[in-house]
Amino acid sequence: MTTADRVLPHPRVLATGGLTAVRRHPLIAVLAAMVLVFQVSTGSFLNPANLSGIATDAATLAIVAVPLALLVISGYLDLSVGSTLALGGLVAGWLAGPQHQSPAVAVLGALAAGAAVGAVNGLLCCYLGLSPFIVTLGMLTAVRGLAQQLFPLPLSGFGSGFAWLGGARVAGIAAPVVVAAIVLAAGALFLALAPAGRHVFAIGVNREAAHLSGINIRRTPFALFVVTGIAAALSGAIKASVLDSVVAGTSGAGFELAVLTAVLVGGVALTGGSGSILGVLAGVLFLGGLQNGLTLLNVPTFWQQMAQGLALVAGAALAYFAPRPGR
Repeated sequence: MTTADRVLPHPRVLATGGLTAVRRHPLIAVLAAMVLVFQVSTGSFLNPANLSGIATDAATLAIVAVPLALLVISGYLDLSVGSTLALGGLVAGWLAGPQHQSPAVAVLGALAAGAAVGAVNGLLCCYLGLSPFIVTLGMLTAVRGLAQQLFPLPLSGFGSGFAWLGGARVAGIAAPVVVAAIVLAAGALFLALAPAGRHVFAIGVNREAAHLSGINIRRTPFALFVVTGIAAALSGAIKASVLDSVVAGTSGAGFELAVLTAVLVGGVALTGGSGSILGVLAGVLFLGGLQNGLTLLNVPTFWQQMAQGLALVAGAALAYFAPRPGR
């Protein structure tokens, strides 16, 4: 066992599921109560078609929430994911539509754009030591401006091949849900089994102690910034495929708040060092179910936005009072 291994929190305590994890995530009980209330009040919340719709709508949120959660656990933050999502969707749509490229090339182009944004964020935050909040908030505006400059007009008509990404079904399950499930599983395995997953927790708990124990405290969060950018761009490509259109000024607007809410409501500590993929999944399902249930009840949009904001506050309170190792 290395020096680094001895100072790291036990990954099974922090990242695995089971009854212990459920006890640490009171949001799961809240989620169950919410489902019961919406089913009783609407009579259709638990219909298979409605549940499938919730899962499909929440898929793009989950794809970004997983790497963002890892980034937050390591003590960093990325507020630029909404604009990165827009840029990814625009690049993919432009390649698939006006440029008549194959769907694979279109998606790869989007991923490259997302990786570039993530690399800039990672370079400025991890290697130059600038504030992640200020850097990524600035990138939120800068990337949106770049997208509007490069694609001033709405894009649409991407072709049937590109539509497969958002509309196909794999074994009866919508393709975006399959992608989200793979991302969730990969995130859980990374935290539970990979040495770098343990480093994520260690860096978030105490960056200086992690450095002294031999952990590269810059490389891992830099990679997480890049992966978060890639995930946001992939979600943008999926949304462009589902809608068959994308607009630079409005695509992904407010997405950064939604995904950050899902992460924090899911129990990931904004101060770093604590969180799990199970909690992130609960947070994503909670937000998706809340929005769907309120829509079924014909609740006005501004009340839904207020409910989302209150959910963030309630989630922060749940995370604060939930039991943690050493407390």
